Amino acid sequence: FTSCVSFYSILGELNDYAGQREVVAEEMSHKVYHELMRYSQELKAERKHHLQEGRKAQQCMEHCWKQMDNSKKKFERECREAEKAQITFDRLDNDINATKSEVEKAKAQLYMRTHMADESKNEYAAQLQNFNAEQWKHFNSAIPQIFKNLQDMDERRTVKLGETYRSFAEAERRVIPIVSKCLDGMVSAAKAVDERRDSAIVVESFKSGFEPPGDYPFEDFSQNLSRTGSDGTISNTPKGERERDLAPVPRSEAKQTIGRSKNKLWLFGKKPKVPSLEDFSHLPPEQRRKRLQQKIDELNRELQKETDQRDALNKMKDVYEKNPQMGDPNSLQPKLSETNCNIQKLRSEIHKNESWLSEVEGKQSSRGDRRHSADNHHHTPHGRESPEGSYTDDTSQEHHTPHRRPAQPAQPIHDPHEFDDEFDDDDPLPVVGHCKALYSFDGQNEGTLSMAEDEVMFLSISLLIVAMALSCGLL
Repeated sequence: FTSCVSFYSILGELNDYAGQREVVAEEMSHKVYHELMRYSQELKAERKHHLQEGRKAQQCMEHCWKQMDNSKKKFERECREAEKAQITFDRLDNDINATKSEVEKAKAQLYMRTHMADESKNEYAAQLQNFNAEQWKHFNSAIPQIFKNLQDMDERRTVKLGETYRSFAEAERRVIPIVSKCLDGMVSAAKAVDERRDSAIVVESFKSGFEPPGDYPFEDFSQNLSRTGSDGTISNTPKGERERDLAPVPRSEAKQTIGRSKNKLWLFGKKPKVPSLEDFSHLPPEQRRKRLQQKIDELNRELQKETDQRDALNKMKDVYEKNPQMGDPNSLQPKLSETNCNIQKLRSEIHKNESWLSEVEGKQSSRGDRRHSADNHHHTPHGRESPEGSYTDDTSQEHHTPHRRPAQPAQPIHDPHEFDDEFDDDDPLPVVGHCKALYSFDGQNEGTLSMAEDEVMFLSISLLIVAMALSCGLL
């Protein structure tokens, strides 16, 4: 079907489309993902280095501040001690009771404390100057440089992201022409769907080959009635014909009519449960012809293989006969015999199937000729259609004439080309077997069947019951 071919084409285009997506994925993996991961590791290391530099500058600042603070506290403490020594010296110097040694000792203590206070002052001044210098350097040089480095790092990261974005876009842009061709191919495949061609394939594959049924003839039952009182005449129908018209219909014929009225077209009901025969006679004519032709082709292929194998074995046998050291020619004889036997069987099968095929083709041509002849001479067609719409091919009506023949027993012959099916509400009786006529037989007596040579009749349970009843004289 064109729809299936188009679907296959779309799958091929999707495969190409998926290949382009794989190309994009590989480029994304190498030029985007791996590059970003590598650059991310580098940025992490650089950021860690800058943060460590910042922590070092902060620690150095804190260390300077601690030294300055310690020197300040020491200076403050020495000043307080010098003040105490000054007070002690003044008190002893003004005390008339104090000895000279105590005054000299207090004076020496004052001098020492004053000297230490001066040294602490000088140290504090130096530490304060150093701290102020470090603080200025920290806030005006070191920290701004660290932040500048972090800013540069982040800007490089942003630039790298932009480059990877561009790489991704370029990878997508490079596959756009091929993707567009794939999409164009899908559109072309969609336009190639031909519903009429698909329908024609279905019709060609499943057409039955049956001829359509003809029109029913008009049956004037008023010929059996007498004219009205005013007419005063009797029907012009001969007495013999009236008797034939009024003759009772045998039970077997009535059963056959009822059985045929139950046949339905299988398309609108359930398929018939018939066994698969070797000659495919259970199929409609056209389907049977196709199956037979297919089987003949398969048998011909097998025959060709067997023939080639036989020729190869014969050549090998000739080589062995000319050169005995290469092998024993008699060792190939069993395989040759088996191959020849297979060839004979295949030829027999091919001949048998070709005869069936010729029979089907001959029936189709003869049926078409009879159909054409019946239309030209305004005869009643040999086909019949049941009131429910099923087609029947009754051979007893092929040479139907305007005059009625005497009622004959029913001929419940199962036409293998018929659609033996029923609607969903009627379950078909199971087929228990089938039989094939070896010669033609005209059933003229009550309870006998008329069959042509090589005609197949399917046996159902109901038909077996009727046959047993007829044999026992119950019907």
